[in-house]
Amino acid sequence: MRLWVVALAFLWSSGAWADNRPLVVGVEEQGYFPDYGWQDGGYHGAGADILNAFATDNGYTITFRPVPIRRLILATIDGTVDLKFPDSPEWGLPVKKGAAFVYSNPMINFVDGVVVKADQVGRGIDSFHTLGTLSGFTVPEKWQARIDAGSVALKENTKLDQLLRQVQLDRIDGAYVSVKAALYVAETKLKQKDAFAYDPGLPHRAGSYRVSSVSHPELIEELNRWMGTHKDTIKAILVKWNAEIPTE
Repeated sequence: MRLWVVALAFLWSSGAWADNRPLVVGVEEQGYFPDYGWQDGGYHGAGADILNAFATDNGYTITFRPVPIRRLILATIDGTVDLKFPDSPEWGLPVKKGAAFVYSNPMINFVDGVVVKADQVGRGIDSFHTLGTLSGFTVPEKWQARIDAGSVALKENTKLDQLLRQVQLDRIDGAYVSVKAALYVAETKLKQKDAFAYDPGLPHRAGSYRVSSVSHPELIEELNRWMGTHKDTIKAILVKWNAEIPTE
């Protein structure tokens, strides 16, 4: 009996039973290249490569499960997915209220801001009557105050390229989105590289994409340890995708 217990302990400590552990990562249906997104039937981008590298090194078989932004928070709370990517402690606070979200260290830096027609940069916030964003996006407080007051109408869409087309057709004054992703879509999908621009003078938010979990805080601890010992690997992935490297 003692030999059997010792053998079990050896197998556990050696990681012999660690391989092929399932890991379900809930991700957004949207594409935000170069940081993350769906393409050619698979999940790609800097975030995907980092999470795949973590899974490989730690014996996980990773599955990326696309979920609409609003439902993704609920899927994380009820444990339908083990991890949520991307996430931020500032996002979705009304829905997250009461849930014990645990967050990883910063993985990729981002700027969410307003993209407008290139010739309309610098008009100022008072010129805005309509603001577009993706369904489920959290806008900065300065925008939300104007939306609540009725001076700005919020128009939501489920597709980033459709939001940009609305900007181009003057159906909305600008789109509050991931800046890098919007300009990537404008160049690659819409073939309108110079038609849009980011207006840094309007309310925006800079932060970091993180991984979160409610049901598996131990996975976040494991990911943080791995990120701390694989900084060169992560940096190489971010450079490859031209993604923003978090400052230490």
